[in-house]
Amino acid sequence: MRTPRRAARAAVLDADGGLFLFRYDNEEVGVHWAMPGGGLDPGEAPRAGARRELREETGWSDLEPGQLLGTWEHDFTRAGIPVRQHEHLYLSHDPRREPAEGVAAAHADDKILEWRWWSPAEPAGCADPLRPPRLPDLLAPWRGAGGATLPGPVYLGYTPNGTSPPS
Repeated sequence: MRTPRRAARAAVLDADGGLFLFRYDNEEVGVHWAMPGGGLDPGEAPRAGARRELREETGWSDLEPGQLLGTWEHDFTRAGIPVRQHEHLYLSHDPRREPAEGVAAAHADDKILEWRWWSPAEPAGCADPLRPPRLPDLLAPWRGAGGATLPGPVYLGYTPNGTSPPS
């Protein structure tokens, strides 16, 4: 049996539809790219958690999570405990910039290897897995939307540990 864990992440897009991602190294899931975010504190709302995680991992205190894009669930082991994580995924818009100084300790704790901005087409051809696995499909309608509110959110499904989502 897995322990439920709640989390939130933010898809940060620049004006050209570029996406900011971190490259993580997780001993069970492996090396993968994901949006800034992580587990919620007890009693913390998902949007507030996404805002806090953005600040902790990037140093960007001026970035606000916007529209809820979707949710997904996945399994992994955290600190020796098998968890089923339910993630809320939010959209944020920001000019292209680097993480602020002073986030290196948070990156080391979270096993973040590197970060980068991706062009709109690049994630679909990424050699490392993306989390969530269908991230390019999730973001496609919002790229170039000029900040417009589009239909959503979507449920991306459940991904057991070490697998791709069911087709």
